[in-house]
Amino acid sequence: MIDLKACPLWLYRLLPFLRWWPNVTAQTFKADSVAALTGALVVLPQAVAFATIAGLPPEYGLYAAMVPAIVGALWGSSWHLVSGPTTAISIVVFSSLSPLAEPGTAQYVSLALTLTFMTGVVQLIMGLARMGVLVNFISHTVVIGFTAGAAVLIASSQLKNFFGVNIPRGASFYETLHQLVLKFGEINLYVTAVGAVTLAAGILVKKYYPKVPYMIAAMVSGSLFALALNKFIGFDVTQIRTVGALPASLPPLSMPDFSMETLKKLSSSALAITMLALTEAVSIARAVAVRSEQRIDGNQEFIGQGMSNILGSFFSGYAASGSFNRSGLNYAAGARTPLAAVYSSFFLAAILLLVAPLAAYLPIAAMAGILFLVAWGLIDFHHIQSIMRTSRTETVVLFTTLLSTLFVELEFAIYVGVALSLMLYLARTSQPSVVPVVPAPEEGSYHFIEAKESPECPQFRIVRINGSIFFGAVNHVQQALQQIDEINPQQKSVLIVGSGINFVDVAGAEMLAQEAKRRRKMGGGLYFYRLKDSVYKFLRQGDYLKDIGEGGFFPAKSNAAGAIYQTLDPEICRTCEARIFNECRPAQINAEANRKAV
Repeated sequence: MIDLKACPLWLYRLLPFLRWWPNVTAQTFKADSVAALTGALVVLPQAVAFATIAGLPPEYGLYAAMVPAIVGALWGSSWHLVSGPTTAISIVVFSSLSPLAEPGTAQYVSLALTLTFMTGVVQLIMGLARMGVLVNFISHTVVIGFTAGAAVLIASSQLKNFFGVNIPRGASFYETLHQLVLKFGEINLYVTAVGAVTLAAGILVKKYYPKVPYMIAAMVSGSLFALALNKFIGFDVTQIRTVGALPASLPPLSMPDFSMETLKKLSSSALAITMLALTEAVSIARAVAVRSEQRIDGNQEFIGQGMSNILGSFFSGYAASGSFNRSGLNYAAGARTPLAAVYSSFFLAAILLLVAPLAAYLPIAAMAGILFLVAWGLIDFHHIQSIMRTSRTETVVLFTTLLSTLFVELEFAIYVGVALSLMLYLARTSQPSVVPVVPAPEEGSYHFIEAKESPECPQFRIVRINGSIFFGAVNHVQQALQQIDEINPQQKSVLIVGSGINFVDVAGAEMLAQEAKRRRKMGGGLYFYRLKDSVYKFLRQGDYLKDIGEGGFFPAKSNAAGAIYQTLDPEICRTCEARIFNECRPAQINAEANRKAV
């Protein structure tokens, strides 16, 4: 038997599922199987709806939920992400292909398969190029806001099914609520009762019988209740719709169109879907990882998504990405390993082959009730409250992302949150603190503490800069240094404690050189203490030391203050009462001796 723990690194990279395969046990098999069955049942109506939105025959949504889910689970990094068709990608596919071919035709299907293959190739290239670092710009707060917003969208999209109201497909969040209010009198109480029974059953089973799969219990309860209503009251009265009959077939083999003309037509659309799909997949993976405390590898996720779309295009699947509904349900149903997504695909295939006619008895209202439970579980109330208590700026990012998810295009919601996070980050880093410090009496001249109310030397100031000096922070740091001599013209020299300066760019180095030359003209100088080696090397390589001065740099635990003291005006030192340096004491003794002599 092969010892998977002793596998070489290259094999882990080629077959990443070997990393978690040793964790598969009988217990995880049971948990994954329950989650997989639940996910397979829920994806049935969703996949059909997504394919319809994309302009494809209904069965293509089911095909896109099978092979991509298996490949994405085995070659991705998330243990709970489930790949498949999504609303946003379905909309983009339709808008991209409808001008080129009639939706539903063979030509349209061929273009969709080619678009899927191209999307997968671009995703795979980005993953192999290790561009997964891009996901680091999606902050934790953005993920929480996007998740909460998506949860609200999931719930709002099911309102029409829960209340039995006719709301146009694809309606926005606002329009959905508006239409619900306008058609309040048209609510079907029988349909609502089925959804409510499903919802109540799920809540009660989860609370009082935690070992029972509450989502399956809720589905069964809702289905039996709907059957009873239809039997005793009649479908003509209740109008309780079900999923309906589904085609009993496995995904057929397919071949994308590789002609240059087609590839040129679809290149821009493939890039747009690539960015949307990767953003969705990684954001969803990170959102679930926040709850499961798992680390996500962005590069590996890019590779997994790329391979899932490449192989999916040869098995009649259109562009897939991480599914919020299926991933959230997968985690909430207790999935333990990525095999849950694999099992789900096999269950879905089995359902289509063996029990497809039974889907005709599954009420759509019951599906809506289940998705309400999923949506509620996706909202991280604990972290939302924590963010609101601790940071005003992060709260702004959180709710901006949440509202953007609800009121603008879904693919732009994360971009809005990321852009706002970066703006606020740049705003913070562009204003590094410039704190006055003085020597600590008990530590000697090489240790400095914040000045606060302590007296400072009237001839030169010591400041600690906490932050990097880059192009965005140059103006702030330069103004802080110039204000020193503007307030006190006698403070012609400045010593910068540089232990908090992580890096300096060209703009920052130019500013420091100019400040050093300005202070020399005044009769003072600019000095540095405990500057990091990397920063010093950068200044030396850029030939900035000739302007700052080779002797202006002092290493740790050197007497920088004592060296600078030798350059000060002794006349001012004799009458100074601050006496903050050890070197000031001889001057004080001499001054007292002169007074006694007089």
